[in-house]
Amino acid sequence: MIDLGPHALFIVCAYLGVALVVAALIGWTLWDARRTEQRLKDLEARGIRRRSAEPVA
Repeated sequence: MIDLGPHALFIVCAYLGVALVVAALIGWTLWDARRTEQRLKDLEARGIRRRSAEPVA
């Protein structure tokens, strides 16, 4: 392994902290995307459509 010197614990903890933050951001993004998709489905089921959607013929 690479010799990290006397600051090895700090370096490893910093990398673990960054990995946790990145994982949390990915999880939050996935959760928010699913929540937004569900809200759009609920609105569409109530008859509310997006202005960008093509009109139903």
